[in-house]
Amino acid sequence: MKTIYNIARAELKVLFYSPVAWLILIVFTFQVANSFCGIFGGDINVQHMGYPLNDATMSLYGGIFGVFTQVLKYMYLYIPLLTMSIMSREYSTGSIKLLYSSPLSNVQIILGKYLSLMIFGLAIIAILLVFGVFGMLTIDHADTPVILSGLLGIYLLICAYAAIGLFMSSLTAYNIVSALGTFLILGLLGWINGVGQDINFVRDITYWMAMSGRSGSFVDGMITSEDILYFIIVICLFLAFTIIKLQSARQRTSRLANFARYAGAFIVAVLLGYCSAKPAMKFYADVTRTKVNTLTKSSQEVMQKLTGDFTIHTYVNMLDGNYFLGMPGGYKTNEKMFDQYIRFKPDLKIDYTYYYKQVPNEVYDRMFKKLNEKQRIDTLIRMNKWRFNIVPYNAISSTVDLKSEDYRFVRVLERGNGKKTFLRVYDDMMRNPFESQITAAIKRLVTDLPVVGFVAGHGERESNGATDRGYSIVAQDKSFRYSLINNGFDFKDVLLDKPVPDNIRLLVIAEPKKSYTPEELTNLNDYIKKGGNMFILGEPGRQEQMNAITTQLGVHFEPGILVKPSKTNDASLLAMKPNKAAMAFSYQLADMQKREMMVTMPTAGGLTYENDKGFNITPLFCSDTTGAWNELQTTNFVDDTASLDPATGEKEGSYPVVLTMSRKVGHNEQRIMVTGDADWLSNGELSMNRKDLRSGNFSLITAAFFWLSNNEVPIDMKRDTPPDQSVRVGEGAWNIIEPLLKWLFPAALLLCSILIWVRRRGR
Repeated sequence: MKTIYNIARAELKVLFYSPVAWLILIVFTFQVANSFCGIFGGDINVQHMGYPLNDATMSLYGGIFGVFTQVLKYMYLYIPLLTMSIMSREYSTGSIKLLYSSPLSNVQIILGKYLSLMIFGLAIIAILLVFGVFGMLTIDHADTPVILSGLLGIYLLICAYAAIGLFMSSLTAYNIVSALGTFLILGLLGWINGVGQDINFVRDITYWMAMSGRSGSFVDGMITSEDILYFIIVICLFLAFTIIKLQSARQRTSRLANFARYAGAFIVAVLLGYCSAKPAMKFYADVTRTKVNTLTKSSQEVMQKLTGDFTIHTYVNMLDGNYFLGMPGGYKTNEKMFDQYIRFKPDLKIDYTYYYKQVPNEVYDRMFKKLNEKQRIDTLIRMNKWRFNIVPYNAISSTVDLKSEDYRFVRVLERGNGKKTFLRVYDDMMRNPFESQITAAIKRLVTDLPVVGFVAGHGERESNGATDRGYSIVAQDKSFRYSLINNGFDFKDVLLDKPVPDNIRLLVIAEPKKSYTPEELTNLNDYIKKGGNMFILGEPGRQEQMNAITTQLGVHFEPGILVKPSKTNDASLLAMKPNKAAMAFSYQLADMQKREMMVTMPTAGGLTYENDKGFNITPLFCSDTTGAWNELQTTNFVDDTASLDPATGEKEGSYPVVLTMSRKVGHNEQRIMVTGDADWLSNGELSMNRKDLRSGNFSLITAAFFWLSNNEVPIDMKRDTPPDQSVRVGEGAWNIIEPLLKWLFPAALLLCSILIWVRRRGR
């Protein structure tokens, strides 16, 4: 060990007497300082404008644009310049012969030189640590483990690059060739993850070999045993290659023997890596304070109930416009979407089935207008040179029925007991499901989720209605990410001529146009008496029908329509902020307030209520106290102008528009929500985009159905708010600190290098 240390010490003297090493440190420091000062200065400006910072530690060091993330992008430029002469110099000067004739072993020579590179890597980390410590001291409640994790990831990357550079330097006496060879290997390790992705065994090997993204997980605060072992294996592999190279030069051996040594080292490394990448062999440490790299608590609770076999079957219709989401070349990328679930279910299996079935496709219908489905798929196979098996839908129709999914790209989640459910893709920019949709689908398999009954038969709004007045977007649009059917709900039409079925957990009554018969009201009242949850949505002009339902609950729909005249919108449009009770009611509504969004209701009636029916009633949204009133006369707001007329009973003031009602019925809590408008969650209103008015209706929809489903679905994705939302440095102090970091720090290194060079020249 002492010999290795002495070799490293001698090598470090050469390094730090070299202008190249100092140039690397100075340029690197200047580059990091510019990135850091740009981001930190931006945070100070945001804070000066009165806005809180969101997860300041991660935004400064990690994420997409953080300092450490930027370092990972250009680190490959520095290490080859450092390592290009580490062994080449020995060849070009002839000193390699002295090493061969000395009593030093090949292992000692290589480990000594590599130790010097590791120590130089620590010098680079020390520079980064200066900026890390500055963040620890200036960010309120800085997430220090994230900073340290990022430094660890960068250091492991430096060590891996150094091992590769050392090997390439051992192959040639020419520094430039060594550097170019190192660049080539690094490029290969970044590219190889796309090789052989349509071949199962090859896919796992080449994807493991890729270096891209390995350190990024450290920067994001996620440390895994696979990534740590990857760097250790890569380092050991290239050090072994270097030792084999020196051994072959020092002791004459056949090419076959040398090849066998290289191949043996490579095979051992690949086998170790392959085993370390197996889900059951992985260990995880999410060092972020809010555990952003881990499933939320709600998702973890669902995964704890998921016992036995679990398989995700992916069905890809190659004639559907979404086929590219499931191509064999993207298998590992798709698998990463479920990484956080695999962590809690290591035996999770994923398989793919490729089939063809003609469906409406604007592009293909235009390109292959005269071709049938068989001719279309044959043409596409030839054009794209697909080499994987694609079967007709008839070949799999006995296994799975995809008609209800319109033969779109879909995943079928299946438990070992045979229970299945669909997990869809969506017609938005992201396409693939988020954690909330994945967990909701899994939750269907482990528990009975709410069935929402939509009362029908009297002209009510329909859950599958596709008109502007209908509710299909929010309820049953399978291609819409945030529709309730994609977030854990099922729907069923209910007629009140019979008792409400027992499996109905939530009953929705949305603007009946006709009054219910006494028999229907009796069945409805029986449901209410049993403690069933309800969502009651009224509309101006339907007060008679609505009051027949709600009077017994203590709520009354007032005659007229609430108005607030505006220069830009109809007088009947209400735009309301959540009140304090609403923000306490749901974090979605509190977030809506922070984002300065409002609930919009194009036509709403006012509500009044009494607390003598046993319900605890809380208004969440109310019309404005000034400039708004309950209009009793005007009904045409296009041709007529609404004006306040106290003589007719119109009175300026605030009226509740959204109420929550709760009471104890037996051991359960009954929950009812009443709104004075039925349009606010209709297709037309959810698709509306008004100038200078940000609608937050979806926040209210999510909050309402979460509460009405007894907090079961949509899945609660709430995480703790990161406390690092401010920095302790003001603009004045930053004007002094910024030039110190950006200019004085690199200048100090430059001065140090000059002093060492002058001292050496003096000797």
